[in-house]
Amino acid sequence: MLIAIGCRLEIRCPVATPLLALVHPHTSLLPELRSPERVRLEPDRTYELLSDAAGNRWSRLIASAGVTTFTYETRIERPDSTDPVIATATACAVQALPVDTYPLLNPSPYCDTAALMTFAWDTFTAVPPGWGQVQAICDWVHEHIRFDYDAVTPEKSASDTLRDRAGVCRDFAHLAITLCRCLNIPARYCTGYLGYTGIPVGEAAVDFSAWFEVFLENRWHIFDARHNIPRCGRVLIARGRDAADVPFLRSFGEHELVGFAVTTEIVAADLETGGIAKEEPAASPLLG
Repeated sequence: MLIAIGCRLEIRCPVATPLLALVHPHTSLLPELRSPERVRLEPDRTYELLSDAAGNRWSRLIASAGVTTFTYETRIERPDSTDPVIATATACAVQALPVDTYPLLNPSPYCDTAALMTFAWDTFTAVPPGWGQVQAICDWVHEHIRFDYDAVTPEKSASDTLRDRAGVCRDFAHLAITLCRCLNIPARYCTGYLGYTGIPVGEAAVDFSAWFEVFLENRWHIFDARHNIPRCGRVLIARGRDAADVPFLRSFGEHELVGFAVTTEIVAADLETGGIAKEEPAASPLLG
């Protein structure tokens, strides 16, 4: 399927301020792009497109004093099929894990494993390690955590989400990631475009989405504790230990996000090329 993706960020700064915007599809998806990536900056200024060691692609710019508007759009081809389900996938023994997965067993800023170790072992070790155990974690998080924009705080950790029993999709992902790491399953955070692709459109405006990947047997697999069903149309932007590694906007100075919108929409086969078909304003950028 062909999907139009994009965003609009309006940032107010008291003085000229360096920024990083993380909104481009991941390097691994570059062959799937079907139109040029368009970046518009108002006031007009230059930007650099940079890729880090993880394949995440950042726009680097200096925002002007006052309001800077950053607009991004492109079109990308994604499979019609939903996330693969490999129910027979087994856990990889810790002593056999690839060396680059070990850091993804460690705590990270939002994934406080020490606080949840006892809960994880008491709740999930009755399930055999592997796909079923990760799915049991997703089931628990999906059933016990309420989706609630009003429950969000910038510093919210996995243990905070467990205590509050509420959050947005990044909080669902952080809690599931932390529980997996407690059980010696490497897990990493993913952010991207997803919206309502392949499901009925809801009342909430489209936002950036968060899900996670775990290492089972010999490769990484997608899980989504927020929706807890296989989805189609995911457009990966970035991977990291948690959201602290991959914020959609990183400012190196004082700033206020005064406008925010995300687009994720399937393009009809006969829609003329160029531009984004629809843009819905979101109330706030909370990774829903």
